[in-house]
Amino acid sequence: MYAEIIGLLSNWLYSYILIILLLGAGIFFTVKTKFIQFRYLKESIRVVKEPKDDDKSISSFQALMVSTASRVGTGNIAGISTALCIGGPGAMFWMWLTALLGSASAFVESTLAQIYKKRADDGSSYGGPAYYIQAVLKKRWIGILFAVVLIVTYMGGFNMVAAFNIADTFKAYSFYDASMTPKIVGGVLAIAFLICIFGGGKQISKVTGVLVPVMGVFYIAVSLFIVITHINLVPGMIADIVKGAFDFKAIFGGFAGSAIMQGIKRGLFSNEAGVGSAPNAAASAGVSHPAKQGLVQMLSVYIDTIVICTATAFMLLCSGVEPSKEIAGMSYVQAAVANSLGGFGTIFITVALCLFAFTTLIGNFYYAEMGLGYICNKTPGSTLIHAFRILAAVIVCFGATMEFSVAWDTADVLMGLMAIINLPVIILLAKPAILCMDDYIKQKRAGKNPVFKAADINLEDDTDFWK
Repeated sequence: MYAEIIGLLSNWLYSYILIILLLGAGIFFTVKTKFIQFRYLKESIRVVKEPKDDDKSISSFQALMVSTASRVGTGNIAGISTALCIGGPGAMFWMWLTALLGSASAFVESTLAQIYKKRADDGSSYGGPAYYIQAVLKKRWIGILFAVVLIVTYMGGFNMVAAFNIADTFKAYSFYDASMTPKIVGGVLAIAFLICIFGGGKQISKVTGVLVPVMGVFYIAVSLFIVITHINLVPGMIADIVKGAFDFKAIFGGFAGSAIMQGIKRGLFSNEAGVGSAPNAAASAGVSHPAKQGLVQMLSVYIDTIVICTATAFMLLCSGVEPSKEIAGMSYVQAAVANSLGGFGTIFITVALCLFAFTTLIGNFYYAEMGLGYICNKTPGSTLIHAFRILAAVIVCFGATMEFSVAWDTADVLMGLMAIINLPVIILLAKPAILCMDDYIKQKRAGKNPVFKAADINLEDDTDFWK
């Protein structure tokens, strides 16, 4: 019963509301920022290498790694496989479009998070959508609603999907037992997860700062090797993507399983642009100008979708194994890579998926803990924190035993609810972010290292920083 309801709700959300809201917001911010995601892409790469502005906060790079740890995960492997198997190769086109437009949304939401970030007792900073909602709209109840949905989405829906996909990847091995293996995997995951999260937010940023770059580079290298060794299939693959993207007869004949629907669903799940997650990490960075972190988080969308998701799609479509609904998820990935690399391919995908998914687990929990902090006015008691972390580990353990469609549909619906709250808010609050961007560009053209002051854009709202 639950599976049917959550599936229908997911299809309804993405058929009627989110397809309009996501693409509409992306177009709106792309126009308002005058195509910032293209004009300042090179600048975003430069900014991410800057040292942090103060010793109390994390660096732009560390904030990027925390948000990328959440973005770069099971969606980049199992999610791409699912999109291709259900929606066809054309889903990649719509995923690219979602990312290119969404990167402008990511710039705006993370710039807002920096403008309205709060100062902690130790001098560090924190913030996110709940905080800029309260600061500008003066509606704490909306902030609490967002924080609750954030916790349920990331600690619940997303972490269940990550745990499910780790367990699912072991189906390719002879020792797999449907009744026991997922439970064992869930238990091991839960213990490893607890060890990391009891180290707190700074520990999470250190772990992700090491794992994310290493696993990303290695994964892309193997993907490129497979594509290069099947270079003769690339022209046909590109043709299939373009043809499938605009096969309107197939699209409107079954929209729920179409290239558009799957591309937008899996694109949003993977890069999270406009959902309101990355701003929680962005607000923790110590930078001299809010627009800098907006540019950094914009870059994270490129890393996730344009680089890693594309690497996965090309690797799968060039493998010689045809995608089909029957092998959606990790089964298609393992079959495709094994066809190219033999037994090593299956092991490689297992290791890659485990690393991707594990960093997703701890990156997602970072966001959930930020939501709890907002609800408790930044002072949750130690007992509550410990119980919260143990509950998160229990959810991870449970997620490993879920069914394929239930896990994905639950995450999609919860993520959609976050977007429904956050996107209208950042559209309403876009002006300070746009003015902030203009101030940054003005200072850059004057040859300065941009430093922000609220008075420079006549910002009247109270801020803990930028005075």
